[in-house]
Amino acid sequence: MNRTRTLRVDRIACTGEGLCAELLPELIGLDEWGYPIVRDRIVPAHLRGHARRAVAACPRLALHTDA
Repeated sequence: MNRTRTLRVDRIACTGEGLCAELLPELIGLDEWGYPIVRDRIVPAHLRGHARRAVAACPRLALHTDA
């Protein structure tokens, strides 16, 4: 089964470290204060591994994916 995977940021937990944007620049940018902006919530199949690594690396556990 090929489910659609989505990406989201818990804005309350996030402290703007910016690591997610470094690890997944194809989907995440940073605003002027260094907080993530998810450009596209849908994670393409070829980026799912990168998305899982970015989620695992988040120091505040603020980045989530359903994959």
